[in-house]
Amino acid sequence: MNTTTTEAAAPAVAERTPQLMLVEGNEAAALGVALARPDMVAVYPITPQTSLVEKLAKLIADGGMDADIVDAEGEHSVLSVLQGSALAGGRTYTATCGPGLAFMFEPYFRTSGMRLPMVMTIVTRDGITPQSVWGGHQDAMTVREAGWIQIYCETVQEVLDTTVMAFRLAEHHDVMLPVNVCLDGNYLSYGASRVEMPDQAEVDDFMGRKDVNWHVALDPLRPMAVDPLTGGSGGTGPETFVRYRRGQCAGMKNALRVITELHEDWAHRFGDSHRFAPLVEEYRLDDAEYAIMTLGSMTGAAKDAVDEARAAGEKVGLIKIKTFSPFPVEALKHALRDVRALGVVDRSVNFRWNCGPMFQETLGVLYRLGRQVPAQSFIGGLAGADLTVATFHRVIAETRALLERPAADEPVWLNAKD
Repeated sequence: MNTTTTEAAAPAVAERTPQLMLVEGNEAAALGVALARPDMVAVYPITPQTSLVEKLAKLIADGGMDADIVDAEGEHSVLSVLQGSALAGGRTYTATCGPGLAFMFEPYFRTSGMRLPMVMTIVTRDGITPQSVWGGHQDAMTVREAGWIQIYCETVQEVLDTTVMAFRLAEHHDVMLPVNVCLDGNYLSYGASRVEMPDQAEVDDFMGRKDVNWHVALDPLRPMAVDPLTGGSGGTGPETFVRYRRGQCAGMKNALRVITELHEDWAHRFGDSHRFAPLVEEYRLDDAEYAIMTLGSMTGAAKDAVDEARAAGEKVGLIKIKTFSPFPVEALKHALRDVRALGVVDRSVNFRWNCGPMFQETLGVLYRLGRQVPAQSFIGGLAGADLTVATFHRVIAETRALLERPAADEPVWLNAKD
C-alpha cells in the first residue's frame, strides 16, 4: 500500500486526575474495545475468553457502547459476519481462543488476504489434546503465518491500551491488516490489577476520523467482485496473486514503523503510566553479558529474577518481545548486539524443530547479526503451569552456563517435574 495518512501533532499530556479501576484482563480488553467505538461486535464464548465477550454484551445492552452485536452460532460465522461489516465500512471486533480459533481458520486466513482492518483478542490457551482449557501460547503461535499482526501483552494496563491502539494500527493506510492482541489465558484474563482509564474524548482525538474501507467499496449501487478466483498458470492471474502477497508483506513491514509511532503518540497524550515498549523492551541490558527472552505475562516474574540476580552480582539482562508478527528483526539485532549468551523462554512448542517458536525465530536474527551466540530454548508454562521467580533463576543459571559451554540440542522442559 503506497497511500499515506497525515498524522496530526499530538497535544502535550495535560494535568488530570486519573480514573483508576480494578479490573481483570478480560474486562480491560472489553473496556479498550468500548473506547475505540466499534460499529459491530460478533462473539461466541469459549474458555478463558468468555468473560470478555460477556462484558462487551453487557456494555452494549446497558448503553455503554453504541455497537451492533451478533451472537453467532460458531466462530466460523463470527468472522464471516465481521468480514461483511468491515467490507461495508464498519469498525469490527471479536475475541476467541483455542478450538474457537481453529474453527474460524478459513475466514481467519481470508481476512488478512482481503486486507480487512479487524481487531481480535486471542485469550491464549494451550492445545486441545491432551485436554486443556488453561493458558499457553500454542493457539496463537499455530496461526502465526496466517498474515495477522500479533502483539502480546505483559500487564492488564497493557491489554487496555494496546487494544485501543490496535484499531488505529489496523486501519492505517500503510498497514490495512487485521490485528491480534494476545493476552495470557488465566494469568491475565482472570488476573485483576489496577489500571488507569484514558479519557474518552482524548481517545476519540487519538483515533481520528474512521476510514475503514477506503480500499474497497461494498455498495449494491456499485457492484464489484470481492476476493475473486486469482492465480493459475497463464494470463494475468499469477502476477495479480503475487501483487497481493507482496502487498501483504509490505503492510507487515510498514506495521513495525506504525506500531512504534502509535506507541509514542499514545504515551505523549496519556503519560508515563501508558508508556510501553512497542516492539522489544530492553531491561537491564546496558552492561549485560547474557540475557533471557520472554513473551507475555511471564515477564514480570522474569524481571524480578533478573533484579535479584543483579543484586547478587550477575550481569544478566532481559529482552521482552511485544510485537511478534511482524517479527522485530532490527529491534532485536540492537538488543542482542553485546549479548554473549541467550536463553529464550517459550510458552508453546515448535513441533517441527523441537524447540520454542520464539527461539527458532531468534536464531534467524542471530544469523542476520552475523554472530555465533550460544542460545538455549526453554519451554515452560504449558497448560497453565506456573513460571515463577524460582523458575527464572533456573533459566538465568543455565543461560549463564552457556558462557562456558555449548548449548544443548534439546530444549530445557521447565515444569517437567512440577
